[in-house]
Amino acid sequence: MKSVLIMWGMAMSFGLLLAGGNISQVAPISEPVSNCSPDETYIEHDAQLMWQDQKYTDKEDGAYKRNRSYGKAGGLKYAVNYCKRLDYAGYNDWRLPTSDELVHVHKKPGQVFRYFRGDDFWSSTPTVENKYNVVYTSDAYRYPRKPSQSNYIRCVRCIAK
Repeated sequence: MKSVLIMWGMAMSFGLLLAGGNISQVAPISEPVSNCSPDETYIEHDAQLMWQDQKYTDKEDGAYKRNRSYGKAGGLKYAVNYCKRLDYAGYNDWRLPTSDELVHVHKKPGQVFRYFRGDDFWSSTPTVENKYNVVYTSDAYRYPRKPSQSNYIRCVRCIAK
């Protein structure tokens, strides 16, 4: 597309020169500007899901390790509220994923997320004894955790309507 536009622009300039026109009157050709960042999300087409894919900060890593809540790390209640309130990549219908969704995305060959953590991520799936599943992303297995425990958070949204 770029080469076609350049060729068109050159032809227009040449035509103006032949017709005695002023070449300085030709508008410059510019590339379209995109506000989209390619690393904002991961779209899982087979599951019709869009995943938050955002860099984890040192403070979030510290919250995970010290059993606190901050940013994309925290207890279950914090994680649910974080996703409900998330306004990210132009969408505000994010939610905490199920354990099946987390397992599915982490069983794919290779690493699909740009900002990966090989640790536990909260799911919305309850287990027994008032615990909820986390998915350990390095092996894609489920493990029960107490809701008060801090784990990483990665929100998801449906793209199918």
